[in-house]
Amino acid sequence: MTARIYSILLCSIALSVISPCHAEDFDDIVHLIQPEKKSQLWINPGMASYHFQQEKNFNGANWGGGLEYRFNTVASVTAGRFYNSDRAYSNYAGIYYQPLAIGPIKLGGVFGGFNGYPQTNNGGWFAAALPALTWEGDLVGANLFIIPTIGDRVHGAISLELKLKIWE
Repeated sequence: MTARIYSILLCSIALSVISPCHAEDFDDIVHLIQPEKKSQLWINPGMASYHFQQEKNFNGANWGGGLEYRFNTVASVTAGRFYNSDRAYSNYAGIYYQPLAIGPIKLGGVFGGFNGYPQTNNGGWFAAALPALTWEGDLVGANLFIIPTIGDRVHGAISLELKLKIWE
């Protein structure tokens, strides 16, 4: 019963500005994605980042190259290289797990490792977990990451990565 009340409250808050909302509408908006096998390959040119600490003049043009292989409706693996916020090259590898969706937007996180940040492990590899939102169309898609600020080691930002499907 409590979950139903929270569902009604969340739905009311989120959509009351747009249109009247009923509890059953919530199930149409937020849903669990059914895991199903997929086989898609996406490429990306890196990302653009908006840093929370604008006064520190971090690099927001994090261009590079990456691949993402979607093997499931809720999971994919990724790897690549980009020019990071500290103006050094970083490599990354990870796995997306996104079991929820709000409409066409997948919600979850990306879990993996990065290197190339001088203030973190002297530029060596470190583990990371980031909230990630994904939209995928027939040929193009986008990943949005929310990166928290962690002292002087991780520079908080919102990063947008556009991607192109090259194989299915």
